[in-house]
Amino acid sequence: MILLHFKKSCRKVKGDIVTVNEIFSAPIFLAPMAGVTDSAFRSIVREVTKNLLPAPYSLLPNLMFAEMVSCNGIHYRNEKTLAMLQTLEEERPIAIQLFGSDPTICAEGAKFVEELGTSAVIDFNLGCPAPKIVKNGEGSALMKNPKLVGEIFSAVRKATTLPLSAKIRLGFDDEHLNAVEIAKVLESCGVDFIAVHGRTRQQFYSGVANWEEIAKVKAAVKIPVIANGDVKDFDSLDKILAVTHADGVMVGRAAQGNPFIIGRLLNYLKTGKKNSPPPVAERVEVMRRHFEKLISCKGEGVAIREMRSHAAWYTKGLKGGAELRNKFNRAASVDEFNEIFSNDFADC
Repeated sequence: MILLHFKKSCRKVKGDIVTVNEIFSAPIFLAPMAGVTDSAFRSIVREVTKNLLPAPYSLLPNLMFAEMVSCNGIHYRNEKTLAMLQTLEEERPIAIQLFGSDPTICAEGAKFVEELGTSAVIDFNLGCPAPKIVKNGEGSALMKNPKLVGEIFSAVRKATTLPLSAKIRLGFDDEHLNAVEIAKVLESCGVDFIAVHGRTRQQFYSGVANWEEIAKVKAAVKIPVIANGDVKDFDSLDKILAVTHADGVMVGRAAQGNPFIIGRLLNYLKTGKKNSPPPVAERVEVMRRHFEKLISCKGEGVAIREMRSHAAWYTKGLKGGAELRNKFNRAASVDEFNEIFSNDFADC
């Protein structure tokens, strides 16, 4: 009964249905980040992005990528997994990102997500470097097994009619830079576009992203390629596009505590205008709304815990930021958080 109610509550709206061409009409994407790009954050990014874009660009179907969801969790109808698939209408269109290593179970997961009717794209993770994911042969571990990648994506492609994408890395380590090989396998399986993080699994998120290797992937395939890694401002956006010739750019860590960056970069790409960062008062108001959405989505207890991390990102670089972070870490109730929002940013 719980599953039946869940499916009935996830009805597709007209705005969810997008083509690949429409997706790349707004080619700045929010990267999938576990524990960060949940429904509350995605809806905040959608809201501020629309506010930053002039007409007609504010009407573009700016696709965002959800945090990755386990195909095994879907198979076993894990409640936590199913909860991650629930989305708010105002955050769509989104791409639900799946991960797994069994072709049959991955295909089943893709079919389940399509039948929910709320995802515009099925994305698949070949890049997560987390030890517990790699240990299970999932995420970036799949970069070591092109044959299995082919089997997974052949099965998933047959299971869904939605646009299909994949997120990959350059390879597992510096001795095995096989992103071009994997990209060709994905293209042959009918994947519609790919995102390439310019680091290996061995690097995790350290060092500098290798945009030249992303360029090799772009040159090797005919499907659209999204470049990912070290994009944080207008200059880095210009440089990554010049080096990679990619069809789009994905922003990850630079969006933490900075949901405005997607709209600012997209506005720059469309109009050439470099919008200034928002004033502190606007940043605080967005923080407050973010907190309210977290409460609505996850309840007060979880929202308080998770907002501490987000508050640390939001206050980075602000005058008095260290003291603000200390206050948020000590806050134990919704009222205490709202007190900080209302009274403790005056000197920033």
